[in-house]
Amino acid sequence: MFLFSILLFGCFNPFAPSYDENLSNRETLVSDQKNIDGVFTNFRYAYTFKDTVIYGKLLAPDFIFTYRDYDNGVDVSWNRDEEMRVTDRLFQNTDNLELIWNNINFISEDSTNVIRSFNLTVTFNPSDVVFLDGRANLQLRKNNDGVWQIVNWIDESNY
Repeated sequence: MFLFSILLFGCFNPFAPSYDENLSNRETLVSDQKNIDGVFTNFRYAYTFKDTVIYGKLLAPDFIFTYRDYDNGVDVSWNRDEEMRVTDRLFQNTDNLELIWNNINFISEDSTNVIRSFNLTVTFNPSDVVFLDGRANLQLRKNNDGVWQIVNWIDESNY
């Protein structure tokens, strides 16, 4: 009986499922950013998986981020390098990030300006969770490879 079961199940490993032939027909988690939706897909992916490589590919070399400092009544801006440092610290110092892109509030005819609302849940630890709602006002352009990148991000949130 033992020999029969070895012969019958000898080539079957329940911990190594067979190759999925239809894998190429499924959507991938990361986009090639050849369309505007790909920018938002990769943005969400980068936040979900805390992936600074994917996040960095979203930003043009001359990227500028701007937000309103309501306490001091001024707009604050920084460049791509600072944005990468800030985002890396965010990724390193949180347990979980959940970004949900909501409706597009505005999109220019040539898709170079998109205003879209979002919900962001930032979990620092189980007892410290922050819920943010806002709008991202993004200026986009295609690079030489036809990949859409963010040139300017104005954070229109009220926090």
